[in-house]
Amino acid sequence: MSKKPEALTSESSAAHDGKFNSNEHDKQPRRSAFLWLTLFVILLNGFWAVHHIQFESLPIPLNAEQSGKRGFSEVSAVKHVKYLTSLGPHPVGSDALDIAIQYVFAASEKIKKTAHWEVDVQVELFHATTGANRLVSGLFKGKTLVYSDLKHVVLRIVPKYLPQAEENVILVSSHIDTVFSTEGAGDCSSCVAVMLELARGVSQWAHGFKSGVIFLFNTGEEEGLNGAHSFITQHPWRDTIRFAIDLEAMGIGGKSSIFQGGSAPWALENFAAVSKYPSAQIFAQDLFVSGAIKSATDFQIYQEVAGLPGLDFAYIDATAVYHTKNDKLKFLKPGSLQHLGENMLAFLLHTAMSSKLQKDMELEKGGTDHNQAIYFDVLGMYMVVYSQRLATMLHNSVIFQGLLLWTTSLLMGGYPGAVSFGLSCLSIMLMWISSMSLSALVAFVLPLICSFPTPYIGNPLLVVGLFGAPALLGALVGQHIGFCLLKKYLRQIFSKRTPRLSSETEENLIELEAERWLFKAGFVQWLVLLAIGNFFKIGSTYIALIWLVSPAFAYGLMEATLSPARSPKKLKVATVILGMAVPVMSSAGVVVRLVGIIVGSIVRLDRNPGNVPDWFGNVGLGVFIALVVCLMFVYILSYIHLSGAKGPLVILTCALLALSLAAVSTGIVPAFTEDIARAVNVVHVVDTTGKYNENQEPSSYISLFSNTPGKLTTELENLKDEEFSCGRNNTLDFVTFTVKYGCWSSKDSKVGWSKSEVPVLQVERDSITDVRETRVLIDTKSSTRWALAINKEEIRDFSIQVDSKELIPVGEKSMVDGWHIIQFSGGKDSPTKFQLNLFWFGDATHRSQETYEEGEDPPLLLKLRTDVNRVTPITARVLEKLPPWCSPFGKSTSPHTLAFLAALPVHF
Repeated sequence: MSKKPEALTSESSAAHDGKFNSNEHDKQPRRSAFLWLTLFVILLNGFWAVHHIQFESLPIPLNAEQSGKRGFSEVSAVKHVKYLTSLGPHPVGSDALDIAIQYVFAASEKIKKTAHWEVDVQVELFHATTGANRLVSGLFKGKTLVYSDLKHVVLRIVPKYLPQAEENVILVSSHIDTVFSTEGAGDCSSCVAVMLELARGVSQWAHGFKSGVIFLFNTGEEEGLNGAHSFITQHPWRDTIRFAIDLEAMGIGGKSSIFQGGSAPWALENFAAVSKYPSAQIFAQDLFVSGAIKSATDFQIYQEVAGLPGLDFAYIDATAVYHTKNDKLKFLKPGSLQHLGENMLAFLLHTAMSSKLQKDMELEKGGTDHNQAIYFDVLGMYMVVYSQRLATMLHNSVIFQGLLLWTTSLLMGGYPGAVSFGLSCLSIMLMWISSMSLSALVAFVLPLICSFPTPYIGNPLLVVGLFGAPALLGALVGQHIGFCLLKKYLRQIFSKRTPRLSSETEENLIELEAERWLFKAGFVQWLVLLAIGNFFKIGSTYIALIWLVSPAFAYGLMEATLSPARSPKKLKVATVILGMAVPVMSSAGVVVRLVGIIVGSIVRLDRNPGNVPDWFGNVGLGVFIALVVCLMFVYILSYIHLSGAKGPLVILTCALLALSLAAVSTGIVPAFTEDIARAVNVVHVVDTTGKYNENQEPSSYISLFSNTPGKLTTELENLKDEEFSCGRNNTLDFVTFTVKYGCWSSKDSKVGWSKSEVPVLQVERDSITDVRETRVLIDTKSSTRWALAINKEEIRDFSIQVDSKELIPVGEKSMVDGWHIIQFSGGKDSPTKFQLNLFWFGDATHRSQETYEEGEDPPLLLKLRTDVNRVTPITARVLEKLPPWCSPFGKSTSPHTLAFLAALPVHF
């Protein structure tokens, strides 16, 4: 790390010993501006090159002839994607989904007929009965998910002459259904296609298997992971499964990477050993587990409900198209399916042919955090896997050595060394503060000068100019202030030294010593991050380890000396190049990918439209980019202060920022394109909330809202004749979320629906004995997709029955903001009448009354929304007039294009 501060002690010693050559330092220690600007350009290109190699370099698609009977052919798999996407959106309960299921079933039957003669292939169309999914973590807190009439295709492949293989099975799972807003080429027709082609290949190999393989093509995933839950709780083969693999997409195409799997180290090791194009990053697992990514996959069911270890794969290219109309086949990159298919085929063959599956499972049962695996790939060519136990030992060792070296260095340097150390750390803090402040300032400015507060989504490269440039400028300015303060202090120390050197030589030595302190201060920030990550057992801490050890090793190799008397010299260019080569190679691609994910996710950032300020997403993105700049540019920035590059770098960053702001403010570069759309939902609402008499006419209107931050001013330019009014004066409660800013129009909203479709909440019995108990009939009429919120401030517990069968029993139920939400989705034969039994709190007072004032709407006991997947005439007209860069966004909590609202007050 650092020896005693050379300029403070060794320098005067060198002068006394006659070893100091003042001529060596008479010349100002300036570096070529051209050299350092070139290094900056090379560094930026290096980031992009690493990302390209690691995430965008895809294998060549193979046709059936090239892959052979036992290989994987993307050309064959794409045919499945083409057919499934041709059906258009196929959500649960739609005719299109029934056709998709029949297609997958027929393709599975074909695999059965062409399988190896020693392989037994069983194909089943499994019809799940009504059930309740009561996950408690993540997005499912305060919810109960209910399903009915779900159909899945199940394909089991086992060797004919090894019966025990049927009791030792690997599950490969994905979903056929889509949300209502997309044809789902990426999410997840691509996964279904890969599974069908994998099953065809596996059926030619399975005669040598020790374990069977089940391919589950489920439905209901988009409605809350209901398909996986129904299979794992109802199917007779569920107890034979030992390991689960889930295939998902949070975008379309590219490389399918492991983003969850740390609890199965042996599986990760096997995958690393046999996969041809390994792609796996534990940073994604850290983000997913932390809740930063507001999503869930079937893998949660297999882990939480079935207790299975496994691997979760996902496509994450072009996350902005996720659940929008642009999730289309034409955006699926060639080689995407080949990449996942070849990796999965190799892994399945290796794992299923091994007799160690059950043994490995038993060894890992009851494991602790120390058994978790740390994993990442290097340039998509190699994969590193090691245990958390080894990571902790390694991190502790480096932290201890780092603290020991710094402590020794500061003790040797005495008070001047400690102050110099403090000032160098101050320069790091000033760098962070200045960098984040400038980036945040741009984030606040963008909504004021642009039609859209997020004008970079359609062209993500703009973030380099909008946030990267101010982050770099701020980092340089902040660090330079610290550099000047450090030089000022060093001058005071040198002024007390005897004999005095020439002023020019002394100034040069001060600058060189200050530069070295700044370079070494970069070690400190990474050491702190390493210690924090090690304490909380964060898997991505390996990044801090690499960025600390590699530059420290380069510094020790190129700069350190065993001589007790030595004057400081300019840091070598080779030091920074050697020190940053490995860190950039290992993490640059991950950083670029993460920025892309953040940009794409801002399209759907506002889960309650109007709830977050317009600048919120910008600030998050800007601060993240500032953190990246401060962390990964800290070493090279320390060289700039003694070069002629300061001025040109400031000019270039300011010019890049100005050009980027001009491009987005003038609209020359569009914020959204037809290929990357803004999420804008149009819902025909029929509302009976506040009208509890069945004879009263419901109100109806068209609701226009967006999950992308920003107002709808530009969208309304094409809708001037539709009489929309916008604002925050009419909050719309959709039960699962709230629209706090939106637009409404009642024009032509009386047609396209009938009163017979309006749901009913009818009190059948209300009795008070020891505990007040109320029975409510819920009639959703024609809707088989609905959401019901129950006021948990009033209701202690509840149960739901359907056809005399208890669907949700009495028992502990979580809540969020005082409400428990039930979400129901199912096929066309799902029930539509339910009995809700409510058990009130024992006290006589109404808890909801505490916040209820006279003149306000009465507090509600129940809130109900029913959805119908139908486009009414007025909805179709509005959708047609919306700009082409608008797209509905679908989610399990989103209403369909026709929604009915009803409620029951506390005082019914």
